[in-house]
Amino acid sequence: MSLDGFVAGPNQSVENPLGVGGMRLHEWVVPLTAWRKTHGMAGGEVNESSAVVEESVANIGATIMGRNMFGGHPGPWDERNPWNGWWGDNPPFHHPVFVLTHHLRQPLMLNGGTSFTFVTDGIRAALEQARGAAAGKDISLAGGAQVCAQYLKAGLVDEMEINLAPTLLGSGERLFDGVGDDLHGLKLARTVAAPNVVHLKFARG
Repeated sequence: MSLDGFVAGPNQSVENPLGVGGMRLHEWVVPLTAWRKTHGMAGGEVNESSAVVEESVANIGATIMGRNMFGGHPGPWDERNPWNGWWGDNPPFHHPVFVLTHHLRQPLMLNGGTSFTFVTDGIRAALEQARGAAAGKDISLAGGAQVCAQYLKAGLVDEMEINLAPTLLGSGERLFDGVGDDLHGLKLARTVAAPNVVHLKFARG
């Protein structure tokens, strides 16, 4: 998240999914060994953010995301020329992913144990399916902002990590638009200062 509260920049598109300036929000994580390893990349560095990233993926059994985070083509799916999203042939998840969408599509199985199931009947249905697939492990709510805000407003988020980057985007997509004047039981549980980012972890008291 930027200092002015945006999790993506303005003018998001298929060609520029994070919007203008949005990549600046992630400059702290891309060099980390912990992040590069999950994306099949060698090398990297270790700093105060490493443990935060490692914790965030340590016990994940399923992920929920929105249609735009899967792949930003709007409208019905093109079954004649289906697009498999931003994530390539071997996505970094390696577990079941549930995609919230308004349009039906058959499940997608990719390499490395990642599957995408497309859910058209709302956030609670996606959560129920994710709980079944996770088999007792944690469920990651990956984004984007509109999907996260829906779960926050419904009081369905148990933990939240805000990675606050020292940059201003001016406009774009805010995480907390419409959430209200509280965090629905979430309280600040941890603060970690690291190069180019501050990690704020919230959890249910």
